[in-house]
Amino acid sequence: MYLTSEKKQEIFAEHGSSAKDTGSAEGQIALFTFRINHLTEHLKKNRKDYHTERALVALVGKRRRLLDYLKNTEINRYREIIVKLGIRK
Repeated sequence: MYLTSEKKQEIFAEHGSSAKDTGSAEGQIALFTFRINHLTEHLKKNRKDYHTERALVALVGKRRRLLDYLKNTEINRYREIIVKLGIRK
């Protein structure tokens, strides 16, 4: 599996306040970004995998909603996570 529990803990430790802080918006956005990048690479090889394409669109929507929430509540945290992950708006 591409996403092990160790990898998740590493992502949350890097972007959240700790490895156990799985509920922070930054940690969730970082996890969604990791999954989106993985699915994008998969779809480059498997063009006709429509189920994965649908899952990718759902993940992008979830990440977009979290980013909008962060932008509306705390703009500085939003700007930091955008720069850190290299997401363009």
